[in-house]
Amino acid sequence: MIPAPFRFQGHNSLRYVYANGKAVRSQPVTVKWTKNARRQKSRISVVVSKKVLKSAIGRNRIRRRVYEYVRLHLPRLNDTYDIVIIVTSPELRTLPYSELKTQLDQLFEKAELYKPA
Repeated sequence: MIPAPFRFQGHNSLRYVYANGKAVRSQPVTVKWTKNARRQKSRISVVVSKKVLKSAIGRNRIRRRVYEYVRLHLPRLNDTYDIVIIVTSPELRTLPYSELKTQLDQLFEKAELYKPA
């Protein structure tokens, strides 16, 4: 899990990102983000709908795996963003972590959220 200052509080912030954010998509994941100059730290949320996976255990497993990726890569963010990672496929539950990491790396780099290497 990521520390509390990096998490969203309430649904209105998520609504703002949904309405005004830019999106980058792949088959199993969508990343929506918007820049937030009013905050000191980026906020991240992972959304896994019941439509994607009925089992709460499975949804929580996917959420934990994605949050772990985010936790390890937070220092690479180049600015303060509000980021929502929307999971659109149940295959992330069993996908090897190396492939999950590759897919998320590609999306974050395509969105230009990471510092230049």
